[in-house]
Amino acid sequence: MWKPRFFSSTPRPLPRLPDGLRIYAVGDIHGRVDLLDWLLAGIDADLDERPVSKSIHVFLGDYIDRGPQSAAVLDRLISRAKTHPTLCLKGNHESYLLEFLQDPGILEGWGQYGGLATLLSYGLRPTMQAGPAEQEELAVALERVLPESHRKFLAGMPLSFTCGDYFFVHAGVRPGTSLARQREEDLLWIRGDFLLHEGDFEKVIVHGHTPVRDPELRQNRINIDTGAYATGRLTCLVLEKDEKAFIYTNAPK
Repeated sequence: MWKPRFFSSTPRPLPRLPDGLRIYAVGDIHGRVDLLDWLLAGIDADLDERPVSKSIHVFLGDYIDRGPQSAAVLDRLISRAKTHPTLCLKGNHESYLLEFLQDPGILEGWGQYGGLATLLSYGLRPTMQAGPAEQEELAVALERVLPESHRKFLAGMPLSFTCGDYFFVHAGVRPGTSLARQREEDLLWIRGDFLLHEGDFEKVIVHGHTPVRDPELRQNRINIDTGAYATGRLTCLVLEKDEKAFIYTNAPK
């Protein structure tokens, strides 16, 4: 007589970082330097309360556009990197700014995603429906006023960062493709195929790009884009060993 065979399953080990390391991963900022300042103060308070031998700040991209203080956000990140180990990954919105300097004609598309707010933050005055001549003028003007520190910052952003059992990236990764062979377009832009995938990605993907009300903690990914520019909620994921925690900030009512 056939009888079922039962197998005991071993629980999957929790993803972890190397001992002695803490990572503060921050979601999409989008021109909200006020929220960034409050969150950095929260991180500093946590470091004072719980000292650690080594910590790294990892920012997941989309520092500019939509919110009113894009230039100030870059200033703050550049300043932070002088006092704390900091890694700022590239987001799709940063790619817009870089492309605009080479191809002013993309302003119409970039403007729909909050690019005019970035130009305003640098003291420029774009109109809502700039024609080709104005687009050229704005690109030349932005090239002129863009600080050298911002230029180096934008040119030096990596696309991803791997540490322990985690892979940090702006948007996500293409399922079925090894992490080492991902395309830049997917790392900056992917949504549906990545978000709907329930299988493993080699490592746990920590990402932003797609706003959610609360951080999403899945077995294969963690989304920490909580729509800061619109909600006033900027989220930081704190990783240490196999533990996870969050630091949130909210705009005043």
